[in-house]
Amino acid sequence: MTRWLVLLAAVAALVLGLWQLSRAREFQLFGRLVAHVETDRPLVALTFDDGPTPDYTDQILGILAGRGVRATFFVTGRDATEHPAETAALVAAGHALGNHSWSHQRMVLMRPAEVVQELARTDDAIRAAGYEGPLPFRPPYGKKLFSLPWVLAQQDRLTVMWDVEPDSDPNAGAERIARAAIDQARPGSIILLHAMYDSRAATRAALPAIIDGLRERGFQLVTVPDLLAAGGVAPGPATP
Repeated sequence: MTRWLVLLAAVAALVLGLWQLSRAREFQLFGRLVAHVETDRPLVALTFDDGPTPDYTDQILGILAGRGVRATFFVTGRDATEHPAETAALVAAGHALGNHSWSHQRMVLMRPAEVVQELARTDDAIRAAGYEGPLPFRPPYGKKLFSLPWVLAQQDRLTVMWDVEPDSDPNAGAERIARAAIDQARPGSIILLHAMYDSRAATRAALPAIIDGLRERGFQLVTVPDLLAAGGVAPGPATP
């Protein structure tokens, strides 16, 4: 009985360890990862996950344009393909794009061949919109373990995580989201926002205050590629 209890405890510890590893913001088993860029310059990057969507892309672009901000959008291949006009609008407005998988499934247990397909189909959708810059990757839900980092390493593709996530609580109001983003930012921060869906009205409402508050603290808002360049971090090949 004691041996079985020890075995069960060991298995539980292994599962817990793998779960913690899969969600780590600053570590992965293979390849390169960045969650924060080391720089003394007062630079931060606003990043948006998911979409683009026809209902809210124009609204987000309007807020950013009105305040002269360029951001980084990690789009899914399915949304980019279904909404090509919105994807092209992101490119035309001068924003940076990244790969957020095709299907937005958790990719922890995906086979390498499936990972390659998810990445390639999304790359194709982004390139079809006219985007020519490097395509870093952000894993759906931030989850990664073995096969995903291994494929990314083979492609010399950078994994971009984040160190500030003010809307992680979907029930948070706009004021709370804005205050968290402003207070937690530091030079080199990568700020994760979700604003592409109906349920994220509070994030969209908070966006003007986030931009204004960060600037009041002396921060300059830049794209992820520009932030990486400031920290001497290679973004990876323009065409994976």
